[in-house]
Amino acid sequence: MDMNKRLKGLRITHNLTQEDMAKKLMITRQAISRWENGETEPNLETLKLISKTFNVSINTLLGSPRALICQVCGMPLEEDEYIGKDKSGHFNEDFCKWCFVGGTHQYDEDNFDELIDVCVKNILQLNPEYQENQVRMMLKENLPKLKYWQRHRIPAE
Repeated sequence: MDMNKRLKGLRITHNLTQEDMAKKLMITRQAISRWENGETEPNLETLKLISKTFNVSINTLLGSPRALICQVCGMPLEEDEYIGKDKSGHFNEDFCKWCFVGGTHQYDEDNFDELIDVCVKNILQLNPEYQENQVRMMLKENLPKLKYWQRHRIPAE
């Protein structure tokens, strides 16, 4: 789906007229009309405002051009409801809402093993056919490859 259709759908989902949406975003109704007709697209700052105002990620507004995964636990961020937010309420598309709460990371090198325990438990609940020791080994090998852990210098096993 093209951005113009996503923006129009967002407006309709929130039961807004073009005028109402323009007021929320502090822009002109004509700008909304041009977006919806595919004549123009919002700039990055406006995309950030739309994201925050309507609680939708920029990735979703752009049509999910990239697969997002939490850079702490490796969980796929397939739905906006799983994406963490910073202190100001903006989505942070690098982290899930469990690893990044209100702009604060919940895990660091001191509780890396605790994260492994939580992830093992969750993975086994979803996939009871997996073996715990295999899941644990896979996580200890792969989580340190994520950007967050590379900054913390967690060595891959």
